[in-house]
Amino acid sequence: MPPNPDPGRPPRWPPHLTYLAQPRYHPSVSNELRAIVCPIYTERAQPPHGPHRPPVAIQPISDPSHPAHGQCGLFAAKKIHPRTLILDYVGEVHCDDRPHSDYDLSLYRTGDHISVGVDAQQAGNEARFINDFRGVKSKPNAFFQERRTERGELRMSVWSGSEPIKKGDELLVSYGKSWWRARNSTGDEGLDCSEGPESSE
Repeated sequence: MPPNPDPGRPPRWPPHLTYLAQPRYHPSVSNELRAIVCPIYTERAQPPHGPHRPPVAIQPISDPSHPAHGQCGLFAAKKIHPRTLILDYVGEVHCDDRPHSDYDLSLYRTGDHISVGVDAQQAGNEARFINDFRGVKSKPNAFFQERRTERGELRMSVWSGSEPIKKGDELLVSYGKSWWRARNSTGDEGLDCSEGPESSE
């Protein structure tokens, strides 16, 4: 049985989405791959940041010049020091093909080209609200990086860059050029309220 969703949703969490405090594993992930991604699998809920929420807040974008104006972004709730783990990108870990999801990050690829992804389109955490830096700032102030938790589980995580992030600043990453090429090819240039990246480039 997969872990239960965390009932403690953060403020401004969309009611139609499931909030997850830890990854949920899809049946497409084989036992062999699960042993690689999560060597010590347990159904006991283990929040990725202990008992406290990450230092972030979901906020509506009010700046008319922002590419995601009228939508939402993720902002620093307090000062974040350089090269600091901010939060994990939590969602559904899967091995099936999801070409229509804008929230599917590559987590692991086997030697025989089987891809393991983490998709936060329907269920995830605050990280799915992170916007791309293009059209907002000259460069991103955060980046994606894989890490292993204390219990050995492989996660995609969000880290601050080489400079501190001030309280109230929006967290911005690079979605990667491939994400924008794929999106522009569909003719859809609008940004969803919970816009998320497709790659960790």
